[in-house]
Amino acid sequence: MAVYIDPPTWPGHGRMWSHLVSDTSFDELHAFAAAIGAPPRAFERDHYDLPAEWYADAVRAGAVEVGCKELLRRLTAAGLRRPKNRAAPGVRDVP
Repeated sequence: MAVYIDPPTWPGHGRMWSHLVSDTSFDELHAFAAAIGAPPRAFERDHYDLPAEWYADAVRAGAVEVGCKELLRRLTAAGLRRPKNRAAPGVRDVP
């Protein structure tokens, strides 16, 4: 039961971004994201996109730092991976 974050190495909109995921449930992920102030609009399919300036705050709040390949492995192993254009049945998207 953990929330994971990868380094902010993903460029977009003039910033660098991290991905925040859970290996337990979307409910855990949404609760963690809300606790650190991430807006619901930051959720995309199976993760939250967090700007680089939020990385340290997420880690201080308990997110476990992992590389992007390990993050994807844990998300997939948990059965929570949702590739583009394919939502998991019965899973809510946004809190």
